Amino acid sequence: MLGTFQHTIDAKGRLFIPARLREELGDVFYVTISNEECLWGFTPAGWENFKEKMRELPILDKKKMRPFFTHAAKCDLDGQGRILLSQFLREFAHLDKNVTINGVDECVEFWDSDTWTMVDEQESTPENISGVLSDLRL
Repeated sequence: MLGTFQHTIDAKGRLFIPARLREELGDVFYVTISNEECLWGFTPAGWENFKEKMRELPILDKKKMRPFFTHAAKCDLDGQGRILLSQFLREFAHLDKNVTINGVDECVEFWDSDTWTMVDEQESTPENISGVLSDLRL
C-alpha cells in the first residue's frame, strides 16, 4: 500500500477510507495499536500474518502481545466508505479531527495529522534517508 491521504474523523468516530486503499484493504479489515502514536490497519491476510508472527513468541513473552489483540477491531466499511474506530483507539492515536492515512507496505497507518507532520519532518530528511539506504546496502 502506498500514499498519504488527509481526512477528518467525525464526532461519532467514523473515518473515511480513501478508495485506493479500500481496494487493497477490502470491505473488512483489522485495526490495532502500534509501537508509535498511530494505529495500524491490516488486510485479513496481513492480520493473519501478524498473528502468526506473534504466535512465534516464546510462551513467557506471550503476554506482550495482549495489547495488540485486546484493543484490535474488525472494521467493516459502511456504505459511504467509512469505518468506526473505538474511543480507545482514537484516544491511543490522538485522533480528534484531522487524520493522515499512510499506506506503508503491508499495512495502513492512521495518524493525528499534526503528529504525522512532525514525524514526517524528522524522517524525511536526506540524512535519515541516506542512513536507511546505507543500512539496506543500497
